[in-house]
Amino acid sequence: MSRFLKLALLASTMASPLAAEPLGLGRSATPEEVSVWDIDVRPDGLGLPEGSGDVMTGDGIYTEKCSACHGVFGEGTGRWPVLAGGQGSLSNARPVKTIGSYWPYLSTVYDYINRAMPFGDAQSLTDDEVYAITAYLLYLNDEVDDDFVLSSDNFNEARLPNEEAFKPDDREEVEFAAFKGEPCMTDCKPSVEITMRAAVLDVTPEETAAKEAAAKAEAETPAPATEEAASEATTPEAAPAPETAPTEAPVEVAEAPAADPALIKAGEKAFRKCKSCHQIGAKAKNRVGPVLNGIVDGPAGAVEGFRYSKAMEAAADGGLVWTHDALTNFLSDPKGYMKGTKMSFPGVRKEEDIEALIAYLRDASE
Repeated sequence: MSRFLKLALLASTMASPLAAEPLGLGRSATPEEVSVWDIDVRPDGLGLPEGSGDVMTGDGIYTEKCSACHGVFGEGTGRWPVLAGGQGSLSNARPVKTIGSYWPYLSTVYDYINRAMPFGDAQSLTDDEVYAITAYLLYLNDEVDDDFVLSSDNFNEARLPNEEAFKPDDREEVEFAAFKGEPCMTDCKPSVEITMRAAVLDVTPEETAAKEAAAKAEAETPAPATEEAASEATTPEAAPAPETAPTEAPVEVAEAPAADPALIKAGEKAFRKCKSCHQIGAKAKNRVGPVLNGIVDGPAGAVEGFRYSKAMEAAADGGLVWTHDALTNFLSDPKGYMKGTKMSFPGVRKEEDIEALIAYLRDASE
């Protein structure tokens, strides 16, 4: 039972500090009233309802009920919370606290969705829908594969990456005991001296130390590639034409070896993350993102009828070609590679998934 509910149930029998008799406020909650509120889930799984949900079902429910606030890929829209990514950022000045980077227990994810989501229509989801959305959020954070099914049977087997970083609350044994003694009121300093300032929060920007700290933090953060850098990185300047034609016979370039069928199959599986925005194949049409036919080694921003971002148009005007390296860099960090891109996808984390995706994009276009 939730500790908040317990407090509410105790309110009617709570004794007043000014009177020996109970206050006599309200009445005891009925079992039916208790059951409506008693829906919390503990980390050990106590309180979980029977049910199950798979990643793909969760994808559809999430897109319909959650993506308007949290983004198609959990990247967050506006000031709504980010739900995916942020791994390894907790030691940064501005950590990204998501389910995959910060939250300790999957039960907290399930309980919060079940209790408070969707925003404005809380507790409208069925148990199976909550399981499905929770499974999809695990998938967005690369914790499970797209065929994963979360259920009341395997729920306790799931572990979030940051669980070990959370410690039991020992304040009662450690801190409370240390502060129970009489406070020292002797040998006090004659004056107060400021030894530290909130430089990271920029509360004291006029101070030299604050500016130095901010400059250091900025220097330690990798700068995103600019549009010009993106174009230059993928479009080397052409060498000047020789004054006379070469006398040697032209060198025949060997055809690239056929892609591994297993790699293409893995790429097709990885492409499921892209299907909500992109299509590929003979019947493909532009959706949120452009058709991807012929993208490998093809020019950027070249799909007819699609309205690209200004950043992509600038890269296209600069001659950007989606070579293997260019695609690898873009897929791993779209917004870092091309500042201003409309692509909200946070990026593919695993190198093997990127290789498989490129192989699939090349094969599916042929």
